[in-house]
Amino acid sequence: MKFQLQKLMAGENLSIEEMREAAGFLFTGEATESEAGALLGLLALKGETADEIAGLVQAIRERSVPIRSIQGSVMDNCGTGGDGSRSFNISTTSAFVIAGAGIKVAKHGNRSVSSQTGSADVLEYLGVALECTPEETEELLEENNIAFLFAPYIHPGMKQVMKVRKDLRVPTIFNLIGPLTNPIELDTQLMGIYRRDKLQLMGNVLERLGRKRAVIVNGAGHMDELSLAGENHLVILNQGNIQSITLTPEQVGLPTYSLEEIAGGDAERNASIMMSILRGDDGPFRDTVLLNAGVGIFANGKADTIQEGIKLAKESIDSGAALSKLEFLIKKNERLTRGVV
Repeated sequence: MKFQLQKLMAGENLSIEEMREAAGFLFTGEATESEAGALLGLLALKGETADEIAGLVQAIRERSVPIRSIQGSVMDNCGTGGDGSRSFNISTTSAFVIAGAGIKVAKHGNRSVSSQTGSADVLEYLGVALECTPEETEELLEENNIAFLFAPYIHPGMKQVMKVRKDLRVPTIFNLIGPLTNPIELDTQLMGIYRRDKLQLMGNVLERLGRKRAVIVNGAGHMDELSLAGENHLVILNQGNIQSITLTPEQVGLPTYSLEEIAGGDAERNASIMMSILRGDDGPFRDTVLLNAGVGIFANGKADTIQEGIKLAKESIDSGAALSKLEFLIKKNERLTRGVV
């Protein structure tokens, strides 16, 4: 890793291949803790480039549990976390709504890190299996349009860098890449990010990673989700073209709500919120999911406009399709627990 560290110390950027090679040293344990800390610190100090982020992501995906035999287009709608909003599980609930609209969703997620309740925490509380084999994941996507990919199970090599990240106690490149590391070849993606200044950068990264369409969002209040509290900032990637837009609740016919009105809680509280939304209850939680799922459906390309995406999201909930996707995962786990194939 000496070559990469010397370049970074000189203020130079690494190529995709150089970053990929450096990341390989991290995940195999060949890099010392000092070298790993220096790499992450120098990248943060210089400012990470699209090539450096893409190179790290490629290295992670190369070492992830392989999930390859998926028919058709697949998307994800994961956020980075780190916004400190303490909201309910917006993207997780939205994933079921997107799946209910007929789109395959490989929902990548983890336990709580910066929020009160992570996607894995709330799904586990509801009775969804977290650790599925590649074959089970492939079957769920074919049968149910949605599967959950538990990050620690999918990326066992990430354990190698956990101590260094904790010891540094500052945000690094790893705080930006969670949503990018899905092992499935995604065609489209909705990605939330807590840093508004990184929106354009992430658009460039997703283009390098082969996404045909993607929307990267930073919501009102600097959430890593779309918010109904005010102006949202979006970057749209479409076949290599990138554009930036802003979006307000009024533009899509939705009410305005404060961030306090969509606050979540522990796993039990957030599971209750999720079930109430999927069962059709009105209010700020539902409307927030309609916005996020609507933009997700638009990001996938099933809707030509965000307004049309919101309409399809409403139909997914009101028809019971979204709820049926969650119930399928719960029942599937119950059958596995009882040993019934």
